[in-house]
Amino acid sequence: MYRVWNFITDYSILLIAGAVIALIWANIDHASYHHFVEYVIWDHAPIGHLHDGHRTLTLHYLVNDVLMALFFFIAAKEVWEAVALRNGSLRGKKAATPLVATAGGMLGPIAVYLGLALILGSETYDAVARGWAIPTATDIAFSYLVGRMIFGAGHPAVRFLLLLAIADDAAGLLILAIFYPSEALNFTWLLLSFGAAFAAYLLFNWLPRTLDRGNEMRPISTWVRRRLSYWPYVAAGCASWYGFMMAGIHPALGLLPVVPAIPHADRAFGIFSEAETYLTDLLNQIEHMLKYPVEVILFFFGLFNAGVQIGAIGDATWLVLAGLLIGKPAGILLFGWFAAGPMKLGMPQGMRIVDLAVIGCVAAIGFTVSLFVASVAFDSGPVQDAAKMGALFSFAAAVLAVVAGRVTGVEKQGA
Repeated sequence: MYRVWNFITDYSILLIAGAVIALIWANIDHASYHHFVEYVIWDHAPIGHLHDGHRTLTLHYLVNDVLMALFFFIAAKEVWEAVALRNGSLRGKKAATPLVATAGGMLGPIAVYLGLALILGSETYDAVARGWAIPTATDIAFSYLVGRMIFGAGHPAVRFLLLLAIADDAAGLLILAIFYPSEALNFTWLLLSFGAAFAAYLLFNWLPRTLDRGNEMRPISTWVRRRLSYWPYVAAGCASWYGFMMAGIHPALGLLPVVPAIPHADRAFGIFSEAETYLTDLLNQIEHMLKYPVEVILFFFGLFNAGVQIGAIGDATWLVLAGLLIGKPAGILLFGWFAAGPMKLGMPQGMRIVDLAVIGCVAAIGFTVSLFVASVAFDSGPVQDAAKMGALFSFAAAVLAVVAGRVTGVEKQGA
């Protein structure tokens, strides 16, 4: 069974702490909170938000667009392992039903969000339509925590939930890249991003291995690893990040092209598996190095994004909540049933169709990624704040999931 408990405690406690501080601060003195978040570090900077024809680097931009790239690097690493490696959890028939259920868990919230927005009228629809992707997100850490509480660590539904969550993250990265550009798109700059990643792979990964072919001592690969270490990939990552920013794609995703370029043993032990702490390949070593910095980054992400006033509740709040609490469970149940039944893809042994409804409720905890999407979907203002309240309120899904587990007779299973 995958061991994700350490990931949850390490990454989530500081994130929650930052969010709680932000909520308290914003409701006590919103002016000082807003001044702090938007504090200008460097005007006329080479990176940052475009402002009056020049770029301005603020604290908010530093956290959301620069430092959060390290968080998405780790998420992309897990997606890469799940999809590309020989034992990846999203390869083969075992992943078929979770993947179809994931599609339902994204289409369901979109349909509910946009459908209800239409019912509320064209004015409301026009104001909130851009936030359709906010309720598609699943917070993998908190979802796992609640799923384990309901099903027990040994229940097959927990593994199903993890597969669904990592597939959801992969789709979420694509949505951010395609539908939420940070500025006018200029895809020519992506040549820099993918060119830098390809050059790093070719010169410091593929070429040393090719030259060492047939030599068990692997002298060239060893020299590159010891002398150059991760620095070629750091350089490629910086170039890739800059290329994403200049291309108009959200720069927090700028490190994604570099992930497949980094040497990685063809072994996948599962999402945030404890066994990975003993791997010595460069990609896993880099992830281990980023562990503590990313914990701190997530604290500041919560601090810089969760500071909304309670009075900010509005239409977007209820639309996000409806998408998550109604659309996601319904979509996962419907699509999961269709995959297991009519499509004849089957269910994991020991899982019932009705367990999909509980999984859907658990997966409705959007939090981290929902907050992030809300921050890029809308400009600062009442609609963004209202949408963020919906992301914060999505923790209500935990209560809904517990009730659903009781009603459906879930039997908790140990490790």
